[in-house]
Amino acid sequence: MSSSSPLLEVRALSAAWDGVPVFRDISFDLAEGEFLVLLGPNGCGKTTLLRCLAGLERPAGGTVRLDGVDVTHLPPHQRGIVLMFQDPALFPHRSVYENIAYAPLLKHRPVAEVKEEVTRLVDLLHLSGFEDRRPDQLSGGELQRVALARTLAARPRLVLLDEPFASIDVELKAELRSEFRQVLRAFGTSAIHVTHDREEGLFLGDRVGLLFDGGLHAFGRPSYVFGSPGSIRAARFLGYNVLSAPSGPVGVLPTDLRLLPPAAEGIGATVLVAGPVGRENQVVLRTDDGQRLEMRTTDAVPLPGAHVRLGWERAVPLAPD
Repeated sequence: MSSSSPLLEVRALSAAWDGVPVFRDISFDLAEGEFLVLLGPNGCGKTTLLRCLAGLERPAGGTVRLDGVDVTHLPPHQRGIVLMFQDPALFPHRSVYENIAYAPLLKHRPVAEVKEEVTRLVDLLHLSGFEDRRPDQLSGGELQRVALARTLAARPRLVLLDEPFASIDVELKAELRSEFRQVLRAFGTSAIHVTHDREEGLFLGDRVGLLFDGGLHAFGRPSYVFGSPGSIRAARFLGYNVLSAPSGPVGVLPTDLRLLPPAAEGIGATVLVAGPVGRENQVVLRTDDGQRLEMRTTDAVPLPGAHVRLGWERAVPLAPD
């Protein structure tokens, strides 16, 4: 990432539907070549935020600057920002090659130059041999690869990715995530990726931000955001159990919960469900005061209905919401 001026500057951006706020006062910067992931549950405004950045929706307030230029009210085609949707939306009657070449040819770039660039993208995205196929002859993963190639062939300054792996089979997701990240890096293209999948977001992002309750929370490098969620809401979204301690609320990961001897001090809980998940056992419990907890352990676990005592090895302090 470059240490020079940000490529994208978003300041106090807000959006509303029929007067009802979707998000408010969103501010962040994006560096040249950076991959930013915005994480949040369904319905938190992630897609609306991307549409405001792309110019497809008018924000209720705030500014968007790209390369120092205020583009807040520019039409989409004048921004240099491309939004890639969940649905690849390829031209159905054009071949893979024709779909990828469409934007550069529309800009009257030399045919030889376009051919060279399309060939590079085809090679990078493992599409060799598919150039003459139509979209209806491709799998879901292949469609997404073509969609990314077509997006990059347009040479955007910024790519916006709206949950591009949401409909992809689990077996392909890890491969596609890696490919997308590598290709964007190879082209030096900045990107903002939104997803509700916390594992995906923490894996992909140079930085991540949590978007919920109308605001942007816990913004920073993935290891920092995950290790220091800050609030109860952020901790729960990141998979922590939220427990009470003498010093206040704390977040405890499922892998850090421990079964204690029956006579030990600790949290009382009843086992609801327990079973193997790969090499670990997953246990769902209900505390005596009604909280639902999850535990992951390699130890043997009691049967459902058993009352147990719980403690933990590590915890992070949390601020009340």
